[in-house]
Amino acid sequence: MRLSFLTMSAAVLFLSTISILLGSDYVNTQSEIEELEMEQAMDSGDFERSLDGFGTLQQEIDALPDGYEVSAGIDWTRAEETAAHIYEDSSGLFKKDWGLLLDLEAQSKGIDPYIVYELLRVETGDTFDPELVGPETKYGHAYGLAQFMKNTGPWIAEKAGLTYEHDKLFDPHYAIQLSVTYLDYLHDRFDGDWDRALTAYHRGIAGMNAYVSENGGADSWYAVDIQENAEMTASAREN
Repeated sequence: MRLSFLTMSAAVLFLSTISILLGSDYVNTQSEIEELEMEQAMDSGDFERSLDGFGTLQQEIDALPDGYEVSAGIDWTRAEETAAHIYEDSSGLFKKDWGLLLDLEAQSKGIDPYIVYELLRVETGDTFDPELVGPETKYGHAYGLAQFMKNTGPWIAEKAGLTYEHDKLFDPHYAIQLSVTYLDYLHDRFDGDWDRALTAYHRGIAGMNAYVSENGGADSWYAVDIQENAEMTASAREN
């Protein structure tokens, strides 16, 4: 039969007092106290939830790229919550360790993780397939989760402080790091204008400028959809 919270608390206090009074005659008292405290914690469910949470987070951390350096001041709780929400929103297609890395990278750059997430959704046609090869264009194919081309991948990798190899574009962790780096670069270049930054990601900078000349603004379907969906997905998390 399990002891009640009050009964166990009284027992812990009693054993502690006896231990102080009798000293070495009760060498097992401390272990008895610890066992009672452990049972009390397990009774409330807090202990099991804590262990489960730590184990899950540790597995996700272990899955991050080798040598990955986490920026100072990172909010781990936010990163874990974002990863869990994105995993659920994508019906498990966007793995939790991907989401953890995405939020860590977004926090380090000060950008909205849901903008990145919704961009990757659009780029992969809602599949989040890290091995995706896009259709052939006059510029070639686009590859991986973030759909980078061979002419853009190398210099973005350099900006991210990463070595470039074509096959790495199919590594979801690598693709996420490149996508956040490129979005941050475009966001800064266009003074925080997400319409211009996102349209440039989709069409290239020259293509974005041409779009603005033809349409009077950079609010392309691509930019609008990503921003609206990011807002809705973030709102669903809050609710």
